[in-house]
Amino acid sequence: MRLAHILPTCGALHGLFFLLAIVAMSAPVHAGSGADDNPVVRLISLERSGMNQVAAQHVARLSRSPSARADATSEATPRHDRAWLLSLPAPELSKQGECLARALYHEARGESIEGQFAVAEVILNRVDSPIFPSSVCGVVNQGASGAANGRCQFSFACDGNPLTMREVEARALARRIAHLMYAGAPRTLTSGATHFHTTQVAPRWSRVFDRVARIGAHVFYRADNT
Repeated sequence: MRLAHILPTCGALHGLFFLLAIVAMSAPVHAGSGADDNPVVRLISLERSGMNQVAAQHVARLSRSPSARADATSEATPRHDRAWLLSLPAPELSKQGECLARALYHEARGESIEGQFAVAEVILNRVDSPIFPSSVCGVVNQGASGAANGRCQFSFACDGNPLTMREVEARALARRIAHLMYAGAPRTLTSGATHFHTTQVAPRWSRVFDRVARIGAHVFYRADNT
């Protein structure tokens, strides 16, 4: 029977060669077996040579199923889309993720999805900055104990109102955005911003810091020393 009848498609041929190449790596062909005259063995040898030139991490990536690769890509580059976010499974958040979700809910749930991602960027940019606390919870609660003299960084943390997230959809969105961003999704909206305010106010620092974006009702700034 001819080889073409056994392997009718290029995809099947490549798949078989891939499997045979793995076997060949662990059980090399012995000299004197007529291997040089066997076209299948020669192709296996070429396949093995090519695989040996590919880094292990690339082999692992390429060998994952299409659905797994799609899931990884979707988490790495999230969509600023309400329906897409709500289609994701409900995440299990760490303590830091919960702090981020709570901040998004109370500070930005009235904003667009893009606006909520932007606020998450600011919080995480502060975590990365040496002049702010080094954890999400630390950033979100910074100055909360000094509410009487107006030093609270995020008003919800010290305005005396309940911290519960009662709106079901807004809570679901905040938790999903927090999960994606805390897991390391790209920060592409605010150019490293560490401050923001609503368009209804004009704090003194807004005249000093670099304005980098306006998204919805929030204006974003980056301080020179961050």
